Amino acid sequence: MEHDHRGLDHPGRGSADHRRGTARPSDRPDGSKAVMRAILGIVLSLMAMSPPLAQAADAVLLHAAGSLRGPLTEVSRAFAAAGGAPVTIKFGASGLLRDEIAGGARAEVFASANMEHPRSLSEAKRSSPVVLFARNRLCALARPGLDVTTADVVDRMLDPQIRLGTSTPKADPSGDYAWMVFRRIDASRPGSFAALESKALQLTGGPASRRPPPDRSVYGAIVEKGEADLFLTYCTNALVAAREVAGAKVVDLPDTIAVGADYGLTVMNGSSEAAYRLALFILSAEGQAILARHGFASSPPSAGQDPR
Repeated sequence: MEHDHRGLDHPGRGSADHRRGTARPSDRPDGSKAVMRAILGIVLSLMAMSPPLAQAADAVLLHAAGSLRGPLTEVSRAFAAAGGAPVTIKFGASGLLRDEIAGGARAEVFASANMEHPRSLSEAKRSSPVVLFARNRLCALARPGLDVTTADVVDRMLDPQIRLGTSTPKADPSGDYAWMVFRRIDASRPGSFAALESKALQLTGGPASRRPPPDRSVYGAIVEKGEADLFLTYCTNALVAAREVAGAKVVDLPDTIAVGADYGLTVMNGSSEAAYRLALFILSAEGQAILARHGFASSPPSAGQDPR
């Protein structure tokens, strides 16, 4: 079943809600708006407490998950156009970016594809409290010509003849989320986790993985070349790849094994005022609308979504 994932629902909600899509922030009930106002208040307080290291005219240093390339590139341009500072962005696997920052790499804003990696920096007193700013969901990207639907995608994943691609666990949250899917399959089909873990081709997100092409989706390139028949990745990534590769399609995972991804935002201690203003802009209605156009959804935090 192929969908245009403009709003990505959370695992555990009904499939009808998923098909309808998640409301944009401006359409959310008052409770969610109150949560957002509280978050903005926290960030404003942090701006007042943290002594700036750089002037606002300097470029803000943003480290961001690769799955955010499209929306945060657009957000950064909109921020600069609205009178904010220019933004220098480094995209990559969230775990690898976290390791770089923890190792001393200069950074100001960190936008991760999970909550765990930025939280580790916050708990080490290196950054502000972590704010959930976007949500995603895992889908299967199918190569051209592969006959697969939501109803039989698990059977296809377990088929020894099917090459199953994933990102790299621990280095990239997408890989951790794929392993969560494997465990959920194993709950109803004992032995599946071992089979899926052993066959999964960790083709992206690791220290030695190929660099993404500068002008196209790495996932599209992989399925187009036949390096994987199915690739478990974020629905937003899969949708971009399917637009690039004729015949490729996005397949929803069944609700029983679906996994959502909570994206966390933190600002490093001592960052410039412009960095805090960028964080505010990402959380603003304009920033959230850009994320929504790229298929992301925002939501108050929920328990149990971090891969541990």
